[in-house]
Amino acid sequence: MEILLTVLGLGIAAATFAAIIWSIARPTKRLWPPIRYTVLTPIFVWVPTFTLFGVLIALGVLGWGDLNIPLLLRFGLGVPLILLGNVVVWGAVAGFGVRKTGGAADGLQTDGLYRHSRNPQYMADVAMILGWVVLTAAPLVAVVGFAAIIVLLAAPFSEEPWLRSQYGRKYDEYTAQVRRFF
Repeated sequence: MEILLTVLGLGIAAATFAAIIWSIARPTKRLWPPIRYTVLTPIFVWVPTFTLFGVLIALGVLGWGDLNIPLLLRFGLGVPLILLGNVVVWGAVAGFGVRKTGGAADGLQTDGLYRHSRNPQYMADVAMILGWVVLTAAPLVAVVGFAAIIVLLAAPFSEEPWLRSQYGRKYDEYTAQVRRFF
């Protein structure tokens, strides 16, 4: 079961990374962010995302504690990272909605945590994954989790040309003042 879940998780991460690389190389035929937000867009965005997180959860449960990481570190670092990441992600989703989080054009976000990072949701997702890696101390969570983190760190590079074309000078001014990551 763990091998199947690992292959599924790595497959989702690889396919998503390939879509991001395609979008960087061919911005006029990009896959992310979507050229047009349609009724199917949420399916293509959220099904792989939640499946990948589900794989990480399942692998964590199955491999719980296989790595020799002290419990104090696991709970003292892992739980706060997971909680902080969730607060940031779901706070942002509540603030500007699922459609915008899923790639719909709906104004340049520059307030709240976006004053400090152009990608606080991606950074929060990274925090959640790192927290889960530490908390579960499961080797296969680390493998799939680090693949997912690579995807999350690559995603802004496919979004930036689109943001520049959508918001022009306003986006350029924003990028001059705010870093990509924290």
